[in-house]
Amino acid sequence: MLVTIVIFVMAGLAEIGGGYLIWLWLREGKSLYLGLAGGFGLVLYGIIATFQTFPDFGRVYAAYGGVFIVLSVLWGWGIDKKTPDLYDWIGAVICLVGVSVIIWGPRQ
Repeated sequence: MLVTIVIFVMAGLAEIGGGYLIWLWLREGKSLYLGLAGGFGLVLYGIIATFQTFPDFGRVYAAYGGVFIVLSVLWGWGIDKKTPDLYDWIGAVICLVGVSVIIWGPRQ
């Protein structure tokens, strides 16, 4: 379980960080090198996600989607300095409940 969480967090940081660097390059006129580093981060995200032990691509990415949402809220708060409101937090908690059902729900 701990490995699953660590892989999700690592993938999320690579994806969000990569996307953020591309955002800075294209939307805020920062250096092309930030855009290239962002592209590398996005490629790294795709690789990291394959280390999950789940056999189903769809299940891994569905569960990761909830983690991505929570990490995005935290990234916006910590890096972009945009304070989440009550509804951001409620939505993030709902997503984590969904992730828990996907990952740990009983299967036949």
